[in-house]
Amino acid sequence: MTIEELYSIFKEHRTITTDSRRCVCDSIFFALKGENFNGNDFALRALSEGCAYAVVDDPELATDERIILVNDVLQTLQALAKLHRRVLNIPVIAITGTNGKTTTKELTAACLSQKYNVLATEGNLNNHIGVPLTLLKLTKAHEIAVIEMGASHPGEIKALANIAEPNFGIITNVGKAHLQGFGSFEGVIKTKCELYDYIRQRGGHVFLHHENIFLQPKSEGIEKSEYGETPGLFVSGKLTSCSPYLSFDLMRQGGSPVTVNTHLIGNYNLSNALAASAIAAYFKVPDMAIKKALEEYEPQNRRSQLLKTGNNTLILDAYNANPTSMNAALDNFIAMDASHKAVILGDMGELGADSEAEHRKIVDKLRNAGFDKVILCGTEFVKVAGGLECYPTTETLTDYLKSDLLKGFTILVKGSRFMQLEKCIDLL
Repeated sequence: MTIEELYSIFKEHRTITTDSRRCVCDSIFFALKGENFNGNDFALRALSEGCAYAVVDDPELATDERIILVNDVLQTLQALAKLHRRVLNIPVIAITGTNGKTTTKELTAACLSQKYNVLATEGNLNNHIGVPLTLLKLTKAHEIAVIEMGASHPGEIKALANIAEPNFGIITNVGKAHLQGFGSFEGVIKTKCELYDYIRQRGGHVFLHHENIFLQPKSEGIEKSEYGETPGLFVSGKLTSCSPYLSFDLMRQGGSPVTVNTHLIGNYNLSNALAASAIAAYFKVPDMAIKKALEEYEPQNRRSQLLKTGNNTLILDAYNANPTSMNAALDNFIAMDASHKAVILGDMGELGADSEAEHRKIVDKLRNAGFDKVILCGTEFVKVAGGLECYPTTETLTDYLKSDLLKGFTILVKGSRFMQLEKCIDLL
């Protein structure tokens, strides 16, 4: 079956599923493979559960007219998404970066939704499976798509760009993350800038953080709109407060300042808010509509959330962590006007040979930060804690918190996803 023939079937059965336990009636099941499963094994079950068709790459299953046999299910899913994106032919904005890409995606979608019907990546479905699944949710009603792209190895952003074919792009920043996969910080920069390479070849447009010294030279030869804290840019902003929520004055080039009071924690979110503002401004969203969107947005999923418990005030940033984001969170917390500050920090993952050195740098920073209480967690921090309070696992940390109640603190909680520091919330 050709991809065009499959597309004709897709137009009649618009719901895609990759989970045989979630089969909407008349949907199409794609039998993807993983490290511990083979979707082909569940194709017949998917049909019995209500799917109209199942796309497989196991010839032994081709015994039913509802079975669509292909050479590679994943490649077929990606090709179908690429064709669908071409058919609808709307502006596609790709967002990548070491930190802030999900927040920037959410803020951008919120701002653009003030004027357009927007499809945006849900959650963090930003990989080789999530991107095509997102694109296949596009309908004729959508006017703009905002697609998040993640990567942990070289070549991944290039591959995702070739599927989504964005004509607009933004790299929020580059930092020390997934060093085990990228090999070095230079590898991070090169991989993220695969998006610039694609946009340059396509003759598209990028949104550039003016103050980013690593991205500036990489954006040469591309049409761009710049944003940042430098006055006179396409969109600029001036931080006015961050205790605890971010407030700033937003200025469009040649316009008047607009004060924006967000529900975002951390001065590091200023660049994310300005990025979203620049994209929205480019697409002619009025300043007051941008202000409204930014002020109404409330972070979710353990990303810089402010929580007040019966005992403490928590700044919960436990979704993920790397040296760049950890330092930014600590710098913001140090500058924050709050009494009785405490930190609970978990290991940063996927740093490879640089892990011990990067964790040691965080410990050195903590020794001079003046926090009232420091608690570390994880086997990497154990190696370098040097007398600071440290627990090897989240379980041993929670056992301690059960026996020694913390009360009256403002607490920054941050660690990589695998540490699951959110398990501590009920004990704080």
